[in-house]
Amino acid sequence: MTAKAIAYLCSQYPAISHTFIYREIESLRKAGITVHTASIRQPENLAVMTPAEQEEANRTLMVLSMPFPSMLGAHWHCLKKNPAGYLRMAAEALRLLTSGPKSPLKAVAYFTEAGILLRWLHQHNITHIHEHFANPTAIVAILMKSYGGVSYSISVHGPDIFYTVDSAMLAEKIRKAAFVRCISYYCLSQIMRISAPAAWQKLHIVRCGVDPELYTPRAEPGNAIPHLLCVGRLVAAKGQYILLKSCALLKKEGLQFQLTIVGDGPDRAVLEKAATSLNLDGSVTFTGALGQDKVRDVYERADLFVLASFAEGVPVVLMEAMAKEIAVISTRITGIPELIEHEKDGLLATPGDEADLASQIRKLLANPQQRRELGTAGRKKVIALYNQHTNNQGMATLFEKEELTA
Repeated sequence: MTAKAIAYLCSQYPAISHTFIYREIESLRKAGITVHTASIRQPENLAVMTPAEQEEANRTLMVLSMPFPSMLGAHWHCLKKNPAGYLRMAAEALRLLTSGPKSPLKAVAYFTEAGILLRWLHQHNITHIHEHFANPTAIVAILMKSYGGVSYSISVHGPDIFYTVDSAMLAEKIRKAAFVRCISYYCLSQIMRISAPAAWQKLHIVRCGVDPELYTPRAEPGNAIPHLLCVGRLVAAKGQYILLKSCALLKKEGLQFQLTIVGDGPDRAVLEKAATSLNLDGSVTFTGALGQDKVRDVYERADLFVLASFAEGVPVVLMEAMAKEIAVISTRITGIPELIEHEKDGLLATPGDEADLASQIRKLLANPQQRRELGTAGRKKVIALYNQHTNNQGMATLFEKEELTA
């Protein structure tokens, strides 16, 4: 079956921290697949996104931005079109009171969203919808499937979803999906853990990726003082506090460096206060959220890239830095060792161990030649396994070959 038109559903799209989804969709469109996009919520930080992403937002259905009369109209449309299906969907929503989220408010919200999306799918003659992250929007997809005439697939990244398997209804999402895209072997293994072997045939590894023609090797920055870079949301899972503690250890040793932390989030005030208390004023800069065009400029000035995460899938920012031939340091967690082989195309530290992270940073601060060698090897790894052109074609193949039946 060839998917002539499909829909992508996200809780927030486009999102400044998930630009790889936008790039994936663009690749599918170039492959000849018509992709319509829907977002449950309005995107944040739209003003700092690229003009292309802003235009994409204008084309995207913003579900919860619909006026209330339109929401009612969508449900009336669904009821008239398929009364039995509408009742099935309502019964499925009621089941959420005793399973999964076990929340009346969420059950009503998901049911409301499903009706809005169904009318939109009918208007565009779409029968298949793809959801990223297997988060609550996948429950909305389950409701639409129960209505009839709609199939869905999911991309699973992890690891957060693996911590809430029961309340997230992950096993059911997998069982009812047409196919499941896993971004890493780590992700695949965790889905295998909660699903029957008979379902493994619909699990497929399609890695995320970056465009090596867009993220080209940067020239040696020629910084008098080495420049460290970290890009990511300012949340506990990204380990920025450990990075600051590691930098404080290095500064006490008399090592010179400049650290730039790109991103925003709920931990920003705490991290800025920590930088001051750790005597890092003057050595650390917080830029806030930046659009992808601005982030690429920041990469140009980096001597090495550090991501001290506690929980990740496989971070796209690491791929971007590696494609730029910037030496990278990260942690031995989840899918990251599939991207970085220690001392071959990057360095890995023990998560939560500021002394070990400081040790890895110290090695590269002292050895520009090793930084260059790791940077060269890192780009080769990205081209070989994390090239978005190749990997996104894998998604196109799944949409064309899989049985996308409701």
